[in-house]
Amino acid sequence: MQMPTETLLEFPCVFPMKIVGRTEDGFAQTVLEVVLRHAPDFDSASMEMRASREGRYLSLTCTVNATSREQLDALYRELSGHPMVTMVL
Repeated sequence: MQMPTETLLEFPCVFPMKIVGRTEDGFAQTVLEVVLRHAPDFDSASMEMRASREGRYLSLTCTVNATSREQLDALYRELSGHPMVTMVL
C-alpha cells in the first residue's frame, strides 16, 4: 500500500521530533549532528533531554524549522536507521 504524498503540514513549520535511544556516551551529540545535517538552523541549546525512570533510555526532543516534507522524511530516515536510535516519533 502506497502512502499518500500529500501532507497536512504547511511549510515552513515548526516540527518537534522525539528521538529515543539507550543512554550511552555520544548519543545526544550523534543525534545533534544528524539533525544539523538536515536542519542547519536548528538551535542545539533547544534540545530537550529526558532520561527514562530507570535511566536506561534517553529521549531527546528536537524542534526543527521544517522547510519541506522531503526534508522531514530524509531526517526521519537517517535517524531511524541509525544504530544508536531505538525509536523516532
